[in-house]
Amino acid sequence: MKTIQWKNAIIAGIIGTILFDLAGLAFTGTWWDIPEILGAKTGLGLAYGVIAHYSNGILLAILFAGIAPSLWGPKWLRAIIFVIAETVALVWLFMLPLLGAGVAGLDMSPMMPIITIIRHLAYAIPLIFLIQYDLKSLKI
Repeated sequence: MKTIQWKNAIIAGIIGTILFDLAGLAFTGTWWDIPEILGAKTGLGLAYGVIAHYSNGILLAILFAGIAPSLWGPKWLRAIIFVIAETVALVWLFMLPLLGAGVAGLDMSPMMPIITIIRHLAYAIPLIFLIQYDLKSLKI
């Protein structure tokens, strides 16, 4: 399969974001902590934060669907490589410092890097099962 299956990518992004939020609830005891932060920082409220958060989850799944065939290893490992790279580059080195939490969120808590990785690994689960591509037809 050489094209993105848009429906699967969108569904994977939504389910992945729900799993991300459930993992966050397990660690922080707060539901929709990320949407609350987004809404507060932009001044646009929780509704905007939820839309932005889930849109981001969908866009990341679409991005993964497009580049997954170019990554290394079996399907499950490709999703893990993607979310770890995304977490380090976009969360640890960009978003958390931008929010004043320091690199990897260490100024907030020494547990923040672990929590963010686990949340993103939860997000990866539907990417593994719903994003389809044929490894046999690829030259790897």
